[in-house]
Amino acid sequence: MSELTWLDPDTLAFPSTHNALEDPNGLLAVGGDLSPARLLHAYSLGIFPWFDESQPILWWTPNPRLVLKPSDIHHGRTFKKLANKRLFTVTVDTCFNDVVSECAASIHRSDGEGTWITDEMIDAYSELHQQGHAHSIEVWQDEQLVGGLYGIAIGRFFYGESMFSAVSGASKIGFATLVKQLDDWGFIGIDCQVHTQYLASFGALELPRTIFEALLKEAQDTQSTPNVIKWATAWQCPPYGIAFN
Repeated sequence: MSELTWLDPDTLAFPSTHNALEDPNGLLAVGGDLSPARLLHAYSLGIFPWFDESQPILWWTPNPRLVLKPSDIHHGRTFKKLANKRLFTVTVDTCFNDVVSECAASIHRSDGEGTWITDEMIDAYSELHQQGHAHSIEVWQDEQLVGGLYGIAIGRFFYGESMFSAVSGASKIGFATLVKQLDDWGFIGIDCQVHTQYLASFGALELPRTIFEALLKEAQDTQSTPNVIKWATAWQCPPYGIAFN
């Protein structure tokens, strides 16, 4: 039987992901901190933090893992009609903290029981954004922020964290535009963490942890990793996104 590991605050080491609990699915370790170095190391191993204000820092690696390969994205008929109306403007890295705050607020609104996007988490991901590792996609309508998402890019893998939508369809447009850009850059995967019907509708599939971790290693091959740290200047999609054929 696997045992939960308390992290040594003096090192960045994590236990083997094979030691993760089956119930709750993927819980691997407790403690440590949310320093940029620890977070980047964790994500590179397929591990992410998820906890609420009443808990210590909890680290997870669920099995199976929901992953979307950008080249395999599916656009349904309803989505294509929405996209072709061009109701929204899509930007990147223009208001990261606003997107994270809206994501946190949307979780409050949906379940009424608080949020895992705590002030500590917001500060940590904001620092990663300042260092060029965390990114936000913003969706606008009539100059108002109405949707968006954020996550972390390491090598050719994007680790999605959260999204929000204040207007129907806004987050779909933001997510699809992100996926198209990542495909253009040669990214091989988007970590969607655990199964949701919403993300599965785009073509995301559940993969065994072993296959997921093999993809991560391939994505971190420095010889084939594109230089896309400054996303705001490298962004190739026009303001209204792209044509979703």
